[in-house]
Amino acid sequence: MERGIPIEQVRNIGIMAHIDAGKTTTTERILFYSGITHKIGEVDEGTAVMDWMAQEQERGITITSAATTCSWNNCRINIIDTPGHVDFTVEVERSLRVLDGAIIILCSVGGVEAQSETVWRQADRYNVPRIVYLNKMDRIGVNPEKAFKEMKEKLSANPLVIQMPLGSEENFRGVIDLIEMKELDWGEDLLGSTYDVREVSTENKEEAERRRGEMLEQLSDIDDALMERYLDEADISPEEIRQAIRRGTIALKFVPVLFGASFKNKGVHPLLDAVVDYLPSPVDIPPIVGHHPRTGKKEMRNASNSEPFSALVFKIMNDPYVGTLSFVRVYSGKMRMGSSVFNSTRGKEERITRVLEMHSNKRKDVEELCAGDIVALGAMKSLSTGDTLCARNRPIVLENIKFPEPVIAAHIEPKSRSEHVKLAEALQKLTKEDPTFKVLPDPMTGQTLVHGMGELHLEVLMDRMAREFGVQANLGRPQVAYKESITVPSQGEGKYTRQVGGKTQYGHCFVNIEPMERGQRFEFVDRIKDGVIPDEFIASIEDGVREAMEAGILAGFPVADVRVTLIDGSFDEDDSTPIAFKIAGSLAFKEAAAKASPVLLEPIMSLVVLCPDEYLGDIVSDINARRGKIEEMGMSGRSRQVRAHVPLAEMFGYATILRTLSQGRGVFSMEFLRYGSVPPKVSKGIIARIEGRAPLH
Repeated sequence: MERGIPIEQVRNIGIMAHIDAGKTTTTERILFYSGITHKIGEVDEGTAVMDWMAQEQERGITITSAATTCSWNNCRINIIDTPGHVDFTVEVERSLRVLDGAIIILCSVGGVEAQSETVWRQADRYNVPRIVYLNKMDRIGVNPEKAFKEMKEKLSANPLVIQMPLGSEENFRGVIDLIEMKELDWGEDLLGSTYDVREVSTENKEEAERRRGEMLEQLSDIDDALMERYLDEADISPEEIRQAIRRGTIALKFVPVLFGASFKNKGVHPLLDAVVDYLPSPVDIPPIVGHHPRTGKKEMRNASNSEPFSALVFKIMNDPYVGTLSFVRVYSGKMRMGSSVFNSTRGKEERITRVLEMHSNKRKDVEELCAGDIVALGAMKSLSTGDTLCARNRPIVLENIKFPEPVIAAHIEPKSRSEHVKLAEALQKLTKEDPTFKVLPDPMTGQTLVHGMGELHLEVLMDRMAREFGVQANLGRPQVAYKESITVPSQGEGKYTRQVGGKTQYGHCFVNIEPMERGQRFEFVDRIKDGVIPDEFIASIEDGVREAMEAGILAGFPVADVRVTLIDGSFDEDDSTPIAFKIAGSLAFKEAAAKASPVLLEPIMSLVVLCPDEYLGDIVSDINARRGKIEEMGMSGRSRQVRAHVPLAEMFGYATILRTLSQGRGVFSMEFLRYGSVPPKVSKGIIARIEGRAPLH
C-alpha cells in the first residue's frame, strides 16, 4: 500500500455503536473487500481480525480499540474499531480525540440504543463529522423510520437519507442509490464481492424519485450553491450532489444515512465509497490548536508535511513481542525513524526507534511518520497517554484527553505472598494502558484497591493479568467508588512550626474553599500579592491541599468538585521550607473543609430497561425501591421502555432481579451519568460502616 499518497487522500475514521450493533462484523467486511484479508472473520466464531484478544473472542465483544489500515478508491483509510460496552467507553473517548470522521452503526431493529446516545454525545464533543450506517436490514422487525425519528429526537441529529432499501427483512437484497438513481443488488452472492448495478425498476421508480426529491430539498435548504440550481429546476449532476453532501457533512449540518446487512455481506461497498466521498481528510478539518509549553501562548498546526512536527499519544498497549506500543496521531510535519522528538508534556527528548503500521495485532515496519498518520511507536517506555511529541525548536502542547472517573472499586491481593512484586508490576502496566483503571491504597485498611468503570472492566483486567502477566490474584467484592465534596464556601488557616533535627520548620497559609459544579473535579487559584509567600512555596501548598483531598473529610474518600484559593500567609526567610508549606496547605484545607458542610457523593447511573408490558408495574416499583428516579416511559417496538436515574450502590445483582421480575424477558443497559449527593440518612449508614471497618456491600 502506498504510504506517500497526498494527505487529501487519507481518511482517519472510527467505527462506533451500541454493543451488538455490528461494528466488528462491518469492519471485517471492510478489510475483506479492500483486500487486507482473504477470509471474512466472524465475531460469533471467534475469528474476527479486529477482536484479537482471547477475552474478546471468548465473550464475542470488543474490549480494546483496534487500529488497521486499508485502501479504497486510491485513498488510505486508517480505521479504529471501538468497543460498544459502556465499561470500555475510554476506548471510544480517546479514539474520537484523534479521528477526523466516524461511522456510527445503528441496528435497524433497535434504533438508537443507550450506548448509541453516549458515543453520539462524545462525537459531538469533539465535533467529529459522521455518517450513519443502518445495519441488520435483513432482520425481522426492521423499522428505519423509527431509527430516523429517534435520531432526531434522542440525538438532535439531522439525518440525510441518500439510499433506499431494496427489500427488507429476509428479502433485503441491496440498496437504491438516490444520487446516481441506480439499484445495487447483491442477490444471492454469499460472499457479497459482486453485485448488479442497474437502472431503477418501474416498481421502485416513483418511490425513489420522491425520496430523491426530499433529499435534494433537504440539501438545498443547507447548501446555497445547490439551492440556486434546485430553484432554477436545472439538472443537478451526481457529482454536484456528492460535493454538496461532503460540504454539509464536514460542516456538521447533517449526517448521511446508508443501509446494509453486514453479516449477509450486503451494503459495505457503498459504505466505503461514502467514507471516501463524504468524510473529511486531515486538511478538511480545522488546524490543531495547542499552547507553547513555556509562554502559554496559543499555537496552531496545519495538516501538512511542511509544518513543524506535532503528534499526540492517545493509547499505550503492552505487546508480548514488541513490548510497549505507543499509538500516535500525527497532526503535522514528518519524522523519520531514528530521529529525536521532544516530549513537550514532560519536557524531555525521545528517540524514535521503531514505527509500525498496525493491522489489528499484526504490524508492518515503516520508515517515517507523516501528517495525518495513525501509527504505533515501539519501545518508548516513558510515553504516557496524552503526551505531545513535537519538534524541540517549535514546541507545542496539545490539549490532553479527558477521561471519566472510575465508579467501582474492589480489594485485590495475590494468591501467594511470593507474587506481590509481580502483581505490583502488572498493575502498573495496566494503569499506564488504561487511564480509567486506578490503583490506590484503602485509606482505612492499607489494602490495595483497584478502581474501574464496572464489574466487567475489572473482570477483564483480572483475566488479562493471569494470561498476559502470569499473575494469579483474588479480587474482593466490588464496592462503590464514593467521593466527598462540600456544599458551602469556607476559610481555613494552616500553620506549621516545629523543631525537626535541631532546625525550625515554618509554613503558614490561609485558603478559601468553595463548591464547584459536579464533574469539575478541582481547581487551585493563587491570589497571593506582594510576595507574602514566595513563588517557590506555592506549588508545595497545592501539593498539600491535593494530599488532604485524597484522604477525605467524612470517611476517607477522595474530595472532588472544589475550588481552593490561596489568599494569604506568611513565611520566614531562615526557617521556611517546601515541606512545611505542604503540611500547612494540608492543615488549611482540612480546617476549611470541616466547616464547609461536607457531603458524600455517589455514582448515579442512567438505566434503560426493556420489558413486556405486563411486567412494567413490578419493574417500576423495584426501581423506586432502589432510590431510582423514573425519567421517561414509552414504547420501543413491542416492548415497554423505562429510562431512570439510579444510584450504582443499589444496582449490584440487578440482572438476576430483573430476570426474576420479568420471567427472563426483560433486558437492561446501564451507564455512568454523574456523581450526586447521598441522602443524609443513607450517608450516615455508610459512614458508620466505614468507621466500623465493615465492607460497604
